[in-house]
Amino acid sequence: MEKVKCAIIGSGNIGSDLMMKLLENEYLEVTALIGIDPESEGLKRAEKHGVKAISNGIDGLVEDPDIADIVYEATSAKAHLHNSKILKDLGKKAIDLTPAAVGPFLVPSVNLKEEEIPHLENVNMVTCGGQATIPIVKAVSDVLEVDYAEIVASISSRSAGPGTRQNIDEFTVTTANALREVGGAKESKAIITLNPADPPILMRNTIHLKTAGDAEGQKDEILKSLDAMVETVQSYVPGYRYKADPVVKGDIVTVSVEVEGNGDFLPNYAGNLDIITAAAVKTGEVIAKSMLEKERV
Repeated sequence: MEKVKCAIIGSGNIGSDLMMKLLENEYLEVTALIGIDPESEGLKRAEKHGVKAISNGIDGLVEDPDIADIVYEATSAKAHLHNSKILKDLGKKAIDLTPAAVGPFLVPSVNLKEEEIPHLENVNMVTCGGQATIPIVKAVSDVLEVDYAEIVASISSRSAGPGTRQNIDEFTVTTANALREVGGAKESKAIITLNPADPPILMRNTIHLKTAGDAEGQKDEILKSLDAMVETVQSYVPGYRYKADPVVKGDIVTVSVEVEGNGDFLPNYAGNLDIITAAAVKTGEVIAKSMLEKERV
């Protein structure tokens, strides 16, 4: 079957996990992993799997632009602010896994609309915490207006590489913005904590919501909406599940979810990375399908 060629900028944990997910993809062919350190483990791993290793950053893509039509950004928000302009000039579709938010926010379970994808040059996958919590906020806001949403994402410190640590400030701002723009909350706040526990914990997310009306009076509808949303997320992130039963009392809804990684490259406790790479793959598949269909016409 014909596939669309894609490259990954960033040879760290996220880029490596993304590469492993894409190696056997039905619609996407990963052709290059791009980094800046020739001795990085990620680039060495790429070569072992038959993927071209580029060690001079985005300049390598500029030198060989035909190597990919879709480019995943798995570096930092600062790097993507620079790279996004180059990718646009090259005519590449960009899927951004940093909190740069150059393009519109995209959470597959909530707003991945196939008819809109062909018109988007750059889409932003929000953050790992956003991918885990925005679906929950949207599930509740579909039933009852959400006046305020507050999320706390707790991840293992072992799964937080240099890129994650550098982006913490951007994480809180971008996640909070997306809780409103995509999740439907009127006001929002996002918090991330790095847990040093050993053995490492799974990614855990607590979502506190204050509704505009009596949530308890619509408890059955809210629970039904939440269950349906969790099932939708599980279609591309199998390790996504409730940590405890949702609590609905008065105008307050509290939901706790955890994410166990798929183990494609990273340990199972790194669900925070797995959920954003899985969401990016899902998004890439829809973009690739639209590109293939356009070529057939």
